[in-house]
Amino acid sequence: TTRTITGPIPEPIPELQMQNLQLTQNRKCPGGPASPSAAKRLYRNLSEKLRGSSSSFEDAYFFGKTDRLRKASTMQGGDCLFEAVEQQDLDAVQILLYQFSAEELDLNTPNNQGLTPLDIAIMTNNTPIAKLLLKAGGKESPHFQSPAGREAHLSSLVSEAEQRASELASQAQMEGVSLEVCQRDRQLRAWEWRSKLYRRMAAGLQHARAPETPSMVRLSISSSTSLTVNFQEPLSLNSTVVTKYRVEWSCLKDFSLLAGEIVMDNLQTLKCIISNLTTGRLYYVRVSAYNMRGWGPPSSALPPSAAPSNWRDSDGREPRRRSHIEAMERLLQQVRATHTHYCYTSKLQNPSRKQSVSRSLKHLFNSSNKFVKTLKRGVYLAAVFHHKERLLVTAEDQIPIVEVDDCYSSSLTQDFLWFTKLSCMWEDVRWLRQSMLVSMSSSSTLQARHKMLSAANQLQSLLGTHNLGRVHYEPVKDRHGNVLLVTIREVESQHSLLSGKWMLVTKLQSQRKSLSTPEEPYALDILIITLQDILAYQRRSSHRLAPGLYLGYLKLSSSVDQIRVLVSQRTPNMLCHSRIRENANVSREEWDWIQSLSAAADQGEEAEPRAESHTPLLYYELQTSIRSLLKLLNLPLPRLFRLYSLEVVELDHGVSFLLLLPAAEDVLLRPQTDQPLHPPLRVPPLPLQMFELVHFCSYKEKFISLYCRLSSVLDLDALITQQALREAITDSEVTTAKQRHQLVLDYIQQLDEMRRDLRWITDALQSARYKPAAGVPVSRLLDGSEAESQKKTSSSSSTTDFLPTPSPSPELRQRIAISDCLGSDEDVSSEVFLPTDSDYDSSEALSPRELDLLYSPRQDLSQQALHSLGGSAPDVLQIHELR
Repeated sequence: TTRTITGPIPEPIPELQMQNLQLTQNRKCPGGPASPSAAKRLYRNLSEKLRGSSSSFEDAYFFGKTDRLRKASTMQGGDCLFEAVEQQDLDAVQILLYQFSAEELDLNTPNNQGLTPLDIAIMTNNTPIAKLLLKAGGKESPHFQSPAGREAHLSSLVSEAEQRASELASQAQMEGVSLEVCQRDRQLRAWEWRSKLYRRMAAGLQHARAPETPSMVRLSISSSTSLTVNFQEPLSLNSTVVTKYRVEWSCLKDFSLLAGEIVMDNLQTLKCIISNLTTGRLYYVRVSAYNMRGWGPPSSALPPSAAPSNWRDSDGREPRRRSHIEAMERLLQQVRATHTHYCYTSKLQNPSRKQSVSRSLKHLFNSSNKFVKTLKRGVYLAAVFHHKERLLVTAEDQIPIVEVDDCYSSSLTQDFLWFTKLSCMWEDVRWLRQSMLVSMSSSSTLQARHKMLSAANQLQSLLGTHNLGRVHYEPVKDRHGNVLLVTIREVESQHSLLSGKWMLVTKLQSQRKSLSTPEEPYALDILIITLQDILAYQRRSSHRLAPGLYLGYLKLSSSVDQIRVLVSQRTPNMLCHSRIRENANVSREEWDWIQSLSAAADQGEEAEPRAESHTPLLYYELQTSIRSLLKLLNLPLPRLFRLYSLEVVELDHGVSFLLLLPAAEDVLLRPQTDQPLHPPLRVPPLPLQMFELVHFCSYKEKFISLYCRLSSVLDLDALITQQALREAITDSEVTTAKQRHQLVLDYIQQLDEMRRDLRWITDALQSARYKPAAGVPVSRLLDGSEAESQKKTSSSSSTTDFLPTPSPSPELRQRIAISDCLGSDEDVSSEVFLPTDSDYDSSEALSPRELDLLYSPRQDLSQQALHSLGGSAPDVLQIHELR
């Protein structure tokens, strides 16, 4: 379709003189054209403002955008865009592109002269406007197939404009003064201006030259069947705007026979992915640029060729199985089938208005008896619902808390780890509680978990929602014998919950501060004091890394009965890391190079690496990443640091990891060592099981959801069937109980095998601890002189960096802990975890033994069943081996 210009052609608009208009590109102003002619009114008001009119340009800019433009109004908006481009009005073009979409402006429809706005911009050599149009999706007119055709078309436009101007000038000389003559005089000036515009466009086309070669053309291997090409604009600043790029690839070095090409006219990102290639075949790649004078010379990529491959192609290794989702879904159906009274979903009934009123009246009198006001010795469950800077509180301005139990045992840690898995199955809490037949003869573990389910169900009923959010990674404890289990959920709106009211976090903290006792704070006081840190941890633990290849630092610490992982403060769901590059794939050539360095290290060769011509680019990328990571951690560079060479850790969402390992004796710090896990930055470690939970919730969402559902149900089934087996009296009862118990054990074993393949951290830890020579020494990745210098630095600084410091007094430690918890979330260096050694623990019995998300093995039969459910952790990370 073409656009026809009607009416007189407007006079040139003078240069913009508006310093008070600041275009905000981060957000669009609400609303749009209030009427079909909004686009035309917008530019008319702009023109009047420029001509000195008293109409407000700001009023024209902030139109409400409630209705889409119809086709007629779209044409008017397009006419306004043509006028703004012809007048070289950059601000007006910005406003129109900002206020309207490309479809509303009909951006790529030629006018009756066969020109698009982009044609006019590039032929008048207006680079800023041309780049704006290209970013918005603007394209050149399809009528111009060659530069010669473009020149011929412009010549005809110039001739037509000059002829019309000449005719109008002759008529003006022959006629006298009249209204018609004044109108014709305005048309004459307009055609004279348009003739100058076309001549300027023709001159710009005549003086233009073909573009130079694109710069920074980089070729990388993105998978076994694809290559990625990144490039930048030509370096010349005086050339015409580039409107297209062409990427060509061939199996021949001289490109005499092309294997394919891609023409890119969407220039928002200068990146091209060449897919559907043959694995292992060498492809040469080059890129050329196009402007209105045609295609420029091509630029070869660096490296000039590459073969699509993946590191697994080196030894034919199969990927960690990804069919577990289907297998776990089938297993879940089998487990559900064994529960005859199972309901597929146990959702809360959506109360009607009448029910809501009755319920509200009931809560008016009874809610004070449901929520806990003060903590006594026992276990409690708290729900932290937040929206921006506000929290959901009860009528008494307190965080919703219910009692779980008035006492606790040494198995609280295992019970807590089981409870954390409910984060993925809150809708099944009611069914789990109803399906458990608990009596006074039941085990203490079964009774404790039944009480946890009852408390969670009670809290769901009081709050009117199933979803209680994520369980915080460790309980909040005090010296009064209170243990507070905390769930955190961010809601989208304050009106999404029927019960409770909302209060600012700072107001709640100030109120609680006036009531608390700083000398002996209760668990609720500690929770409220550290709310910002806890909320910051929840936000950061849900963030995923940008796609790319990263270098992670694997470091763990062990106490008497737990293991903790050194994690990143900004992303607690990931190891401390630095980014190697944007491309997450490790090619076969790069992996073979890593394996050759590892084999040379195993043979005891002392040759230092050299920057040879065949050395892959990964060599230099690793050098930069290693320095960056160790600088971030403020660590020296011992020669015993190693690069893990058994596999590349491949996560979902385009994220891959290479692991940097310390010396074998330093991978897992022993309980008796005085060496802190990380003294300079005091990076807080995260319990291994909670790290795996938040890690998989970010990168294996479907897997961890199914796993938690299955393991929590099977965990209870193992306890229940074990109880039934103990209580069986007759032979038939014993036989039935054994069959039922064995069926549960079979399910547990199947689940354990599915989970084992995805626990990359335990595989890496086992290799790091029991294979000291495995991996590539860092000294082979850095220059010899630098490694030697780092070694000297390490020997001189190790005596000062890792000296044990005397423990502060309990009072001082308490003050430091509370003050640290008040740090702002905006402070990157502030800790977002509770102190590792809590000053508020009531007894050593509360120290967790967390070798799995499930139970640790015991000697009796019931605990052996739970040991089987525990996954691969007991196989690899035995307690007695880690001490």
